[in-house]
Amino acid sequence: MPTLLIIEDEVHLAGNIAEYMRRRGWDAEIALTAEDGISRVSSIAPDVILLDFNLPRMDGLATIDILRERDPQARVIMMTGRSSVQLAVDAMKAGAVDFLVKPLSLGAVNELLQRVVRDVRLQRRVDYHHAREHSTADRLIGDSKAMLALKAHIRQVALAAPVDGGVGPSILIIGETGCGKELVARACHYESRRRGAPFIEVNCAAIPANLLESELFGYERGAFTDARERKIGLIEAAEHGTLFLDEISEMDPAVQAKLLKFLDDHRMRRLGGVHDRYVNVRIIAATNRPIEQLERQGSFRADLLHRLSVIRLLLPPLRQRGSDIAQLARHFVAEIGARYSKPQLAISSEAIDMLEAYDWPGNVREMRNVLEHAVVTTDGDLIEAANISLPTILSGWPTPVTPAAADSGGNALSNAEREVILQALESCNWNVVKTARLLGVTRDTLRYRLRRHGLQRLDYKLE
Repeated sequence: MPTLLIIEDEVHLAGNIAEYMRRRGWDAEIALTAEDGISRVSSIAPDVILLDFNLPRMDGLATIDILRERDPQARVIMMTGRSSVQLAVDAMKAGAVDFLVKPLSLGAVNELLQRVVRDVRLQRRVDYHHAREHSTADRLIGDSKAMLALKAHIRQVALAAPVDGGVGPSILIIGETGCGKELVARACHYESRRRGAPFIEVNCAAIPANLLESELFGYERGAFTDARERKIGLIEAAEHGTLFLDEISEMDPAVQAKLLKFLDDHRMRRLGGVHDRYVNVRIIAATNRPIEQLERQGSFRADLLHRLSVIRLLLPPLRQRGSDIAQLARHFVAEIGARYSKPQLAISSEAIDMLEAYDWPGNVREMRNVLEHAVVTTDGDLIEAANISLPTILSGWPTPVTPAAADSGGNALSNAEREVILQALESCNWNVVKTARLLGVTRDTLRYRLRRHGLQRLDYKLE
């Protein structure tokens, strides 16, 4: 349901427009002053704003300036009783997308609003796909040692291609859920010489086993009961580009065997076909499961694993990325804030401390969801620690820290974490391995916390 904000001091007119648009599926809100309209924009994030020029205390042109300053993507339609070419020009220069002269035809208003919201949705889709389809290593947020090494490795392997123009080595991306395996796969594609060809993603866990083979390899007409016409498979569709097989560990054994045959010589045959065809496509696979363990258990072919993992990219979990957490937090707040018409929103250092204290079992995806909740529920211009909804300081720790505790004294959260770590260290005689096991965190996470809190005995070294 699109959202409309009507900033109009004529109560009767504003009510008529709102009621008319509500009957046509819009969520319409009314503000009787410019100040009220400006304050409500951040909370309702309207798709379109109908703005009257003649408002008390602040005219429409001044209002547009403030609206556009807070949200450069705001779609504003100016309304006025003055049929002036100069005013229309001034409104367009200020950023209005169109201009309506009173008395208004509600049918014309509806038609214009429908057109504007279609343009909004089209632009959002274009922006979304443009961002996805230009995901180079530079778009991977983070400057930690682990991320800098990963970016360098991506650039190195992305350009690895035989001089004869053949297919480069397969890549296997391994990382926990939410680490950003798809972003890394896209970076490998768009950093390579294949960037102008298709990048096609397949989630092997989302397609039923009996359909995955036909989706990948395609089929000829009459290959089975419902095969009424030839279908090109995704392998062929990605020719000269990249085929990304996400959740490869969920692939059915029969399809594994056929994929192995394809990786041997890059020749494939459609279901029901009689001729093999060479397809120049690079395969990138990803998994969040312990694939070597699956191979030992017999649920994943060892020979296919060897073919897929000519090059391995190991994604570090968020808890091992140190200062990247603050960088990611500010990036997400800016990105999500712009989406909800809160481009001025910032995040406090106390909230950053809270994020850095958490172990992030869901990694970057979980962090983004937490910050989206904070952006939506924050009323002011600053996300405080009280706006961050997290279960505990670190996963596995018994004592949760509440927003009230985070507010009391400013450093209560950091002090509480330091005390818990110190108690655990003392109980384990400052043994890092035992302490990390007791707290339920990795050694890298614990070492980062020790440095952060300055916890180090004279006879104890972190490295």
